[in-house]
Amino acid sequence: MTHATHLQPSQDDWILKVDNLKQHFPIRRGVFQRVVGHVHAVDGVSFSVRRGETLGLVGESGCGKTTTGRSILQLYKPTDGHVYFNGQDLTRLPRPEMRKLRSKIQMIFQDPYSSLDPRMTIEEIIAEGLPAKGYASRADNRERVKDLMKLVNLSPNYIDRYAHEFSGGQRQRIGVARALAVKPELIICDEPISALDVSVQAQVVNLLMDLQKDLGLTYLFIAHDLSMVRHISDRVAVMYLGLIVELASSKVLYEKPMHPYTQVLMSAVPVPDPVVEKSRKRIILEGDVPSPVNQPGGCYFHPRCPMAKPICAQKRPDWREIEHDHWVACHFA
Repeated sequence: MTHATHLQPSQDDWILKVDNLKQHFPIRRGVFQRVVGHVHAVDGVSFSVRRGETLGLVGESGCGKTTTGRSILQLYKPTDGHVYFNGQDLTRLPRPEMRKLRSKIQMIFQDPYSSLDPRMTIEEIIAEGLPAKGYASRADNRERVKDLMKLVNLSPNYIDRYAHEFSGGQRQRIGVARALAVKPELIICDEPISALDVSVQAQVVNLLMDLQKDLGLTYLFIAHDLSMVRHISDRVAVMYLGLIVELASSKVLYEKPMHPYTQVLMSAVPVPDPVVEKSRKRIILEGDVPSPVNQPGGCYFHPRCPMAKPICAQKRPDWREIEHDHWVACHFA
């Protein structure tokens, strides 16, 4: 699939450009741990993120969304492809250089229970990255942590408490404060609300949107809750089995999805109007997601696609711009 080289942004416009990113994990067996195959977790993903925008990355569990986020941060060394941040190719940077740059790209993790160290106080958790930013004394750091706690609507009086004393929503705010401590430009939000109660999810999303306005942040927002992604994202990329199959502005994607997989996802999103909801037709998918170890030939979606024709099994569809800034990988879009 010719995913690469579809967008050539000017340097001021784009903060992140991912070009044909691949992440294959070896499967080892036997006494000698011989490699017997690979899990193609990410299989040639390309997209760009504009400065100050939120790009939503959606898809069902296991499609490679989180692996994409971690590969961008170089937590996993990509198998192939390039990740450009402010024009610098992160995949080619030596480790010390990458470590310096990490303060510019931060991650908010999915599970606020396991991503905070239970042995550290809130002050220690949030202040952990501050030495890298050159904040000097303990008193300075403590003041900075209190400011960050106020910023995410937590009382500074809780600064000496431990993570287990907080609710899930409060813990996720601590995670947000930790990410903000080093003044990043880009934050990768890895399903930051999926482990939270529904009543708390909206609060965290609204907090992220307010912070974006106030601090000029850029987000890559990974999620599988389509209604929440619509609420927060400027543009949305839909992922299936390690590939992006459609990318468009949030409004266009929800009103006029072109890829059959996106149409299936959209048909599953409930509409608050009972009359409209009653008249809508749910598209039920047949079969299971193919294994990322052994993908089908041609278009990865063809075994489950209601529109599939013989060409879909033979030829991988090109990644093409159907309308302005609306990209689809489908022979019949």
